[in-house]
Amino acid sequence: MAIKYEVKKKVFGFDKTKTEKFVAQTKVLGLVEFGKLCEEVQKISMAPRGVVKMVIDGLIDTLNMDLDKGYSVQLGDFGCFRPGLNAKSQEGVDDVDANTVYRRKIIFYPGSYFKNMLTKATVERLVVGKDTVIPNGTGNNGGSGSGSVGDENDNPLG
Repeated sequence: MAIKYEVKKKVFGFDKTKTEKFVAQTKVLGLVEFGKLCEEVQKISMAPRGVVKMVIDGLIDTLNMDLDKGYSVQLGDFGCFRPGLNAKSQEGVDDVDANTVYRRKIIFYPGSYFKNMLTKATVERLVVGKDTVIPNGTGNNGGSGSGSVGDENDNPLG
């Protein structure tokens, strides 16, 4: 496995001189849709596609129920999901309430399988050109940009 990156120009707010700097930023090559994922699992596991979809849907529903109850959910070597939040800091203890929470989130901690995968992963610079082929039909056939929009934390395509 190789983790792809592209070079991005950034201006960091903590730098008082507002100097432009360059940084490596992860570049995701596409998105595997749920149906395609089910097909891939079907081919590897030899379970019928409908059974794969049913099990994954059941897993998602169960994760939702357990996270909603406030539990962390461990999925073996896959990893662990837990509920989380971000809140504004307050001067006094009595000032902290549900209104200070500005973001609810689900935090994923990868398990041993993914940690091992990352230790073996190489890092490669992605050079986009007219010959670049990106899977799932999201490729660049001669353009110059990535086409991604929005915050990198919210966009599954990077």
